[in-house]
Amino acid sequence: MTGSIVSFTAMAIAARSVSGVHDTFEIMMWRSVVGLSLVLVIGGMLGRLAEIRRDRLGQHLVRNAIHFTGQNLWFWALTMIPLAQVFALEFTSPVWVILLSPLVLGERLTRPRLLAAVMGFIGILLVARPDFSDLDPGVLAAAASAVCFAATNILTKKLTQGESIVSILFWLTVMQFVFGLVTAGWDGMIHLPTAETLPWLLLIGFCGVLAHLCLTTALSLAPASFVMPIDFARLPVIAAVGMLFYAEPLDPLVLLGAAIIFLGNWANIRAETRKPATVPPVTNP
Repeated sequence: MTGSIVSFTAMAIAARSVSGVHDTFEIMMWRSVVGLSLVLVIGGMLGRLAEIRRDRLGQHLVRNAIHFTGQNLWFWALTMIPLAQVFALEFTSPVWVILLSPLVLGERLTRPRLLAAVMGFIGILLVARPDFSDLDPGVLAAAASAVCFAATNILTKKLTQGESIVSILFWLTVMQFVFGLVTAGWDGMIHLPTAETLPWLLLIGFCGVLAHLCLTTALSLAPASFVMPIDFARLPVIAAVGMLFYAEPLDPLVLLGAAIIFLGNWANIRAETRKPATVPPVTNP
């Protein structure tokens, strides 16, 4: 999850840097080109390409279509509202995961997990302070992306039950390249990378694969409702980035909201790591 946090933060910075040249569909297309190349090269070097399966393509298609939609909304929101607000609204995604995982994955909604969700949501409201009477498109896009990411994470957890990480990443990059190519070329114009945007696009592609590798690995090792609250740590990181590099103000309510989020996350982790002896330990699939 630490690798995922660093990767998503780097992607946000890189996406802002290329948004003046490439639209979100082009960013997703070039990101997938880089990502697919990395998966094929690294998977081939490790001798793991044989793990790629085709018997669950329907599940991959649904997952990647939802993720493609959410990722495009996320990239677009980054250009519309402050970074901290985008991430704060995105952090409703772990709350949705905690609340939905009992219905979809059969995980228990324990008191610590529910507490983490409630405290996380309170912290998010303090940070974002959305004006529900006058919501701008950037806020709506960030909020909608959170719902998509929650669904994606739940579907990822289901895929890890019998599907290797290499196979998941392969179909992720292949399908999202096709989605990106179709949507980017819909208007008959696809901008090629320039000398200025190429390094940023390479960074987006690399971090995109690394983020999903880290996230998928984490979801294969622990319950989704335990893994996802850790993602809240991205909030103070991106708030500091916005303040230092984009002159975005950092007010005390952001710090207060982050503190509440961290407190709820800490309580959840403490409860997970100090279970009674009568509860069977979680084993790796």
